[in-house]
Amino acid sequence: MRRKNAGALFMDFHVSDDDRVGNAPKKSRGKAKTAKSGGKARKPARGSGRIEPGFADGDLRIDDAPVSKPKRGKAKTTRGRRKRERKPITLFGIIGKLFYWMLVLGFWAGLAVAGVIVYYAVQLPSADTWKVPDRAANIRILAANGQLISNRGKTGGEAVPIRELPYYVPAAFISIEDRRFRDHFGIDVIGLASVALESVRAGGVTRGASTITQQVAKNLFLTPDQTIGRKVQEALLAVWLEQTYTKDEILELYLNRMYFGYERYGIESASQYYFGKSARNLSLSEATILAGSLQAPSRLNPKGDPDRIKTRQSLVLNAMAKEGYISAAEAQAATIDPTETVRTKVLGAESYVADWVETLMTTYLGDVTEDVVVSTTINWDLQKQAEFAVKEAVAAHGAERGFSQAALVAMDVDGSVRALVGGVDYSQSQYNRAVTARRQPGSAFKPFVYLAGMEKGYTPDTIAEDAPIDINGWEPHNADGKYRGPMTLREALAMSRNTVAALLANDVGPDKVVEAAMRMGISSPLQPVPSIALGTQEVSLLELTAAYAPFANGGIGVLANVITRIETSDGELLYEAIPAGPGRVIEPNIVAEMNDMLHAAIEVGTGKRAELNGWPMAGKTGTSQKARDAVFVGYTSRMVAGVWLGNDDDEGTKLSGGNVPVEIWSAFMAKAHEGIPIAELPGGSAGGGLLEPDLQPMEQPPTQQREKRTLVDLLGDIFGGD
Repeated sequence: MRRKNAGALFMDFHVSDDDRVGNAPKKSRGKAKTAKSGGKARKPARGSGRIEPGFADGDLRIDDAPVSKPKRGKAKTTRGRRKRERKPITLFGIIGKLFYWMLVLGFWAGLAVAGVIVYYAVQLPSADTWKVPDRAANIRILAANGQLISNRGKTGGEAVPIRELPYYVPAAFISIEDRRFRDHFGIDVIGLASVALESVRAGGVTRGASTITQQVAKNLFLTPDQTIGRKVQEALLAVWLEQTYTKDEILELYLNRMYFGYERYGIESASQYYFGKSARNLSLSEATILAGSLQAPSRLNPKGDPDRIKTRQSLVLNAMAKEGYISAAEAQAATIDPTETVRTKVLGAESYVADWVETLMTTYLGDVTEDVVVSTTINWDLQKQAEFAVKEAVAAHGAERGFSQAALVAMDVDGSVRALVGGVDYSQSQYNRAVTARRQPGSAFKPFVYLAGMEKGYTPDTIAEDAPIDINGWEPHNADGKYRGPMTLREALAMSRNTVAALLANDVGPDKVVEAAMRMGISSPLQPVPSIALGTQEVSLLELTAAYAPFANGGIGVLANVITRIETSDGELLYEAIPAGPGRVIEPNIVAEMNDMLHAAIEVGTGKRAELNGWPMAGKTGTSQKARDAVFVGYTSRMVAGVWLGNDDDEGTKLSGGNVPVEIWSAFMAKAHEGIPIAELPGGSAGGGLLEPDLQPMEQPPTQQREKRTLVDLLGDIFGGD
């Protein structure tokens, strides 16, 4: 090593070869020599190996002392004392170990599960506030004879007590949904274990394991979210339900709340909708179809895929046989024939009536909070006759004449609606063309124009001239493009001459026409403009038909009505109709004149195709621009009926009010008047002459003066003023 001088800050030291890395120490043959300074070398520690360098007198010295090795016998003895003796491995030892660790794992798993349960349980309201929510109110709508028209409301059917159902109805649901329903406490532990084992073997979830009670809990209290939290809460609520209600009460809740597709909730609603009968009258085959549909109501409901329905029904029947509810022979007999389709109820036109009634409930009762029974004025047989007449006509003439929709309203002369058809096929379109739609009535509006004229002093025999006219730049034309010269107002209305109607409306004033129409029962807003004479403003078929009723009943205004009585399901009376209306709206002598003219419209005018087995009748046809709408409203002293034909897209047709609408009207009215003695129109006779009215007329201009008014008078009034 390099040596520094004495004054340097570095000390001198020596490193021997033995101190280098990788060199083993040399064995000492003798005693170590002392340092030159005379110091004694340190005695090596006993049992140590190599002696580390040390300082002596300022110089570093390294002593190579021999390393003493421990005795082998003594080392063995020490290790032997420290080594633990091993016990032999036995089967019982292994089982014990497994049991121990299973207990440990089970304890911690149970603790974790308990924590999860507590966490989600505290998110629920207090148990003493839990209550099964009230079922949405049902509106049961009946025809005049008690025939069920339909159920309405959010559920679409009433709740049915389980004791009123055939035994196989609840049995079908138990067999396929929860065969241990009568035995478990709300959670089917055996079922859970079975599903878990199946899922492990299959490598994925094979099926659900929710009990009927759990399904009730989910539907009543929870959202359909598939989360751990929701399943925990569902289980807790299921246990609560089992502690609070009997098994039959839970099953009744289940059957009356479950979803069956097509917005049908509950077994009664589904039964009425799909099979047209009460759940009390379901067959075994029908019950098993409904039970099988709950797995996937949108796909397996009775209107779904027939093959899937049949397969699912077979599973339900086999499950019922396995559980002993039915025999194998009964299961075989109830199986759907593979060669036949599942027959379900076809919704009829009475559904349009039910929709209308439902919209009226708020007016009559406000919010419906309990099940109610609504009795109506609908004549079930006439309702079906009206539907048949409409469908037959559309099928026979629709394609040829370019129309696809129809509507019909029929009512007694007091305004009681006996039949109403809002469209050709309710299952295809629920839009009510009889009540909701507003259409141009065309010339079917002209009677209100002539009514205003009669009330001003004109008569059916007043002479007018059918000729080109110009009213402040408006030049109405007749449908046939021709002009027929002088004619009576009776002839002008019968032949539906537009020029004469426009002159008359302008003479009396459009405002008087509006007033007359509204007094008769038109409720849609009308504008007093010259073109109102031709029926260019839109009204509904229902209000138009009702507005003809005063002509048929002698001049008494009516309100179209369909509800006669409303009561609770327990029989408590909530509403009962009483005669009401605006009273007299036309004087009897004016009624006689109007019936005279409107009778002529059917006898020799545009409605001459109407036939009614000798009954005196009257009415008026109407056709809007481009034949978009074809209308006929006719009446006898017993009934008023209106018919509309056209297209929803307002496309033009090849119709007129005097062809197919009159045919439908005649077919329906003939059925409606079967077996009823013939009666005269107010102010008329069988020979078509006028009768003197029985009631006192209001003051009118002298008859002699009225008969002398001609078209010259009309033109003078129009252009010269009064």
